[in-house]
Amino acid sequence: MNAPVKFYQTGTFTVGNRLLAPEQRSVQASAERSNSLNSGHRACQGCGEALGARYAVDAAMRATQGQLIAANATGCLEVFSTPYPETSWQLPWIHSLFGNAAAVGTGIAAAMKVKALKAGKTQSEVRVIAQGGDGGTTDIGFGCLSGMFERNDDVLYICYDNEAYMNTGVQRSSATPPGARTATTMAVGAEPGAEFGKGKNLPLIAMAHEIPYVATATVDDLHDLEAKVEHAMSLRGARYLHILVPCPLGWGSASHDTIKLARLARETGIFPVFEAEHGEVTRVTQIRHRVPVEVYLKPQKRFAHLFSGQGHPEMLARIQADADRNIRRFKLLDDEVVA
Repeated sequence: MNAPVKFYQTGTFTVGNRLLAPEQRSVQASAERSNSLNSGHRACQGCGEALGARYAVDAAMRATQGQLIAANATGCLEVFSTPYPETSWQLPWIHSLFGNAAAVGTGIAAAMKVKALKAGKTQSEVRVIAQGGDGGTTDIGFGCLSGMFERNDDVLYICYDNEAYMNTGVQRSSATPPGARTATTMAVGAEPGAEFGKGKNLPLIAMAHEIPYVATATVDDLHDLEAKVEHAMSLRGARYLHILVPCPLGWGSASHDTIKLARLARETGIFPVFEAEHGEVTRVTQIRHRVPVEVYLKPQKRFAHLFSGQGHPEMLARIQADADRNIRRFKLLDDEVVA
């Protein structure tokens, strides 16, 4: 009798009781992994950013045969990975200021291009990524990033979006969703939490620059994340990858729910997952099991005020309407009309 296959991650080359083929393994399940963000860092338990960065950077290392330099903005990723005089990075890595990671990445790429030209080559084999959180990307570093896009500099910029300034005490950023409680958007008043109608949608802004490649991803689908990084590194010019990375500390969620929340953000339509080239959407990850936004919001204490007492059904309706708009805009449901 054939034994049933049980699907669960074991941290090895297997899923359940089956040996995975090499092409099905993630970069972290390969003996050739680079471990660019190594163990020993001080990220919180269940940190989505540590997971996203580990997979994204290792995928970039694999795509470039290890010829990679990283510029990293100030923020959680920088703080927990490099407490002086220690570091968890195993690649050439530069800490920039909070707002100029894109500019520093541009400078590195320019220097590598000059070195290549002096060696008689048309382009450098050494590639560059720049990294930042949503605060350093959508707020403080917005001007430098737009300049990088406008010049079409040969840099892949990765934003790890945990939707607030988590490292400095959970203050609102322009990526904080409406209704969310932060240290600067308290759960008080008629419409508690972050205001509706504010903030920036950086993937759409990047698309408006018509750069070669823009994509979104979440840490619930690491194969998709790896594939997007590898594709981005196969291109030249400015590229932008926006990864949703749940933060148990700032979101008030259980550390073991990080992957679950990333999946629910996608399946509600709150966080559309797609790819675009030169300003045109080329592929979307459609929703397989659509769920209402309440299922995503309830496990997060930053939204607890929407459900306590009499709750705020009118705010929930507005959040649902935003998710429905994303579903229509990106065609996230196959042949389904959203009311």
